[in-house]
Amino acid sequence: MGIKCPKCHSDNTDTARFCSNCATPLPSSKEISVTETLETPAEELTRGTTFAGRYEIIEELGKGGMGRVYRVADKKLKEEIALKLLKPEIASDKKALERFNNELKFARKIVHKNVGRMFDLNEEKGTHYITMEYVPGQDLRGLIRQTGQLTVGKATLIAKQVSEGLTEAHRLGVVHRDLKPSNIMIDKEGNARIMDFGIARSLKTKGITGSGVMIGTPEYISPEQVDGKETDQLSDIYSLGIILYEMVTGRIPFEGDTPLSIAVKHKSETPRSPKDLNAQIPDDLNHVILKCIEKDRTKRYQSAEQLLVDLIDVEKNVPSTDRVVPKRKPLTSKEITVTFRLKKLFIPATVILIAVILTGLFLWHPWSTREVVPVLNGKPSIVVIYFRNNTGDANLDNLRIGLSEMLITDLSQSQHLTVLSSDRFYNILKELNLEDATSFTSEELKSVAARGRATHIVQGSYIKLGDTYRVDIDLKEASTMRSISKEKLDGKGDESIYSIVDGLTRIIKSHLDLSPEQMAGDIDRDLQEITTSSPEALDLYIDAIKHHWKAEWEQAIQLQKKALEIDPDFALAYRGIAAALRNANRYDEAAEWLQKAFDRSENFTEKDRYAIQGYYYFQKEK
Repeated sequence: MGIKCPKCHSDNTDTARFCSNCATPLPSSKEISVTETLETPAEELTRGTTFAGRYEIIEELGKGGMGRVYRVADKKLKEEIALKLLKPEIASDKKALERFNNELKFARKIVHKNVGRMFDLNEEKGTHYITMEYVPGQDLRGLIRQTGQLTVGKATLIAKQVSEGLTEAHRLGVVHRDLKPSNIMIDKEGNARIMDFGIARSLKTKGITGSGVMIGTPEYISPEQVDGKETDQLSDIYSLGIILYEMVTGRIPFEGDTPLSIAVKHKSETPRSPKDLNAQIPDDLNHVILKCIEKDRTKRYQSAEQLLVDLIDVEKNVPSTDRVVPKRKPLTSKEITVTFRLKKLFIPATVILIAVILTGLFLWHPWSTREVVPVLNGKPSIVVIYFRNNTGDANLDNLRIGLSEMLITDLSQSQHLTVLSSDRFYNILKELNLEDATSFTSEELKSVAARGRATHIVQGSYIKLGDTYRVDIDLKEASTMRSISKEKLDGKGDESIYSIVDGLTRIIKSHLDLSPEQMAGDIDRDLQEITTSSPEALDLYIDAIKHHWKAEWEQAIQLQKKALEIDPDFALAYRGIAAALRNANRYDEAAEWLQKAFDRSENFTEKDRYAIQGYYYFQKEK
C-alpha cells in the first residue's frame, strides 16, 4: 500500500520520504504511537516507538560493527538505559550468542564508578539485543578530535580513572580486549567510564594471517592480539598506553593505509617518543606511556594497579587546575518528553523548515542560484577565501576552490558559527568584479566581508613537497583586518588533505571565543564522513561546482554522475544532481535524486534532515 501525499494527493511508494510530484515531505506509511510495540523491528528503530514491550526509544546514540545503540526509557524499571540491537549476521551465530552470555555473566559482576554496567542479552521475536547502563556525555574519541590533543593533566586524569576501572575488572578476571577511545565515555561530571565490557571476545573477526582470530581494533591492538593469541590484562594495558599516547599528542603511534599494515606495525615498528611530538609532556609521563606499549609483554606494567600507582605520581606534579575535564552541559535546559505521535512531527514541518532556512542551519549547503545572506544572530560569521596555489603546478589549481569548499563544509557543522556558503561568496565576487582574482587586497577583503556580513575572514595557501602537502591559514578579524591566528599543517599523500582540513577546522573554532562547553557539545564529524574519501570523486565534485555557478546544469549533472561512479555513497553528489535538476525546473527527477541523497546520508542529525527537506520544499514553493 502506497503513501498519499498530504498536499497534492499523489500516490507514492511505501519507502518514499518525499512526494515524487511536489517534493512535500511524506508521513510514515502508518501512524505509530508510543504505546505501540514493534512486531519485527527494522534495522533502525524510530524515536517514540516501544521495543520489546518495555523500551521506549528516545534517540539513536550511534552504530558500529555489531549494530545500532539506542538511548531508551525502560518503562518497567522507570529509568533510562542503553540498548544495543545486534546485526542479524551476528545474532544468527549461535556460538557467538553463547559466548555473549558467558562473558556477560562475568562482566555484570563489575560494579565500579569508572565502568559502565552491562545488564543482559535478550531476544524479542528473533531480534537479539544487549542492555547496558546509559552514560550521558561524550566518548573520548570525540573529545580528542574536538581539542586536537588534551592537556597533560586532563589526559593523566582520564588514564588514571580508566586504570581504576581496569584494576577492578581484572581483579574479577574480566578483560576488555577492545579498549579504545570510542569505548570510553566522559560523563556529564567529566569522569571516564569504560563501556562494552564482555563483548569483544564474543566477536569473531578474520585473523590478520587468515588462519588465526584477531580480536580488537587495529589502531589500539596489542602485538599478541595481532597474532590471534589468547589475551589477558596486559593487552588492556597496551591499549590504554596507545590511548594515552593519542590523548597527549593528538595522533596514534602507528598509521597505515589498511588494517593489516597498521596491525603489523604494532609488532614490528618502534613508536616515536610522544615527547618528540609534544614537548610539554613531562619525562615521567613519557616513560609511563612507552612502558605501557612495550612489545615485549614482560617489560610492560604487569597490572593495571602498577600503572595506576605511576599515574598518581605523575598527577602530583600537574597543576590542579589542569586536571579538570570540562563538564558537558545538555543541549536543552529541560528534559525532552518523547510522548508524541510521529504524525505530529510533520504538522508544523513547514514552519520548522522555513525557520531552519532563515536561521542558516544548512550543514549540507546546495549550490543554489538564489542567494542566502547570513542572519545577524550574534554568532561569529566566517567567509573562507579561495586558497592560493603556491605549488607551481597548474594541475593542483582545483585545490584553490577544493580546500575552500571542504573547509566551509567542515566548519558548517558547528551550531555556534555562521559560515558564508560558497555560492554566496562566488556571487559577491561577481558583484565586485573579483571572480577572476587570484589574490585580494585588504580593502577588497573588507568589501567581501561587509557584503557577506562576515565578522571573520579565513584565507590561506598550499604547497607540495614530494608527496607532502602543507596548508597554511590566516584567520583575520574582518573589521580591522587584524590577524588572530596563523597556522600551518602538513600531511602526506592526497588523502591527508581531509585530516588537514579537520585540523584547521578545530584550530579556527578554538580562536573564535567558543566556550569549552560549546566546543565539547558541538558537532564535529570527520570530513570524509560527510563528503567522500576519494580524491578523484572530490575533484569531479569541485568541477561540478564551477559549472553550477555558471548555470551550466547539464555539465554539472554529468560530472556528479562521474563522481558517483567512483564513490556510489557520495551523498553530496546526489544532492548536487538534485540541486541542478531543480534549478533546471526538472522537479520530478530532482525529487528522485534528493531521495537517493537522503538514503545515503546516514551521518545526518535531525537538524540535517530538516535542512535537506526544508531547503528543497521551500525553494520548490518559491
